[in-house]
Amino acid sequence: MNQEQWLRREILEALTMVAPETDTDALNSTSSFRDQLGIDSIDHLNFIIGLEKRLDVRIAEADHHKLSSLQGCLDYLQRVLKAA
Repeated sequence: MNQEQWLRREILEALTMVAPETDTDALNSTSSFRDQLGIDSIDHLNFIIGLEKRLDVRIAEADHHKLSSLQGCLDYLQRVLKAA
C-alpha cells in the first residue's frame, strides 16, 4: 500500500466516523462532502478533528475549507505530511 492509498483509507475511515451511512465506494472525489452527504459544519469540524488525531497533524482553521472533498483532503494532507 502506497502513501496515497493509506491516506485515502484514513480519510474515509475518519469520514465514516461522522457519517456512518457513507458509501465510500460511491463518493465523487471532487464533489464536496456537504453536497454528497449532507454533513453540516459541526460534522465537518469533527471530521477534521478525527483526521488530526488519526494522522497526528495540526490542521489550521484557515485551511478547513480545503478539506471539503476527498481530493481536497488528499492534496492538502499529502503536502502537510511531506513537510513534516
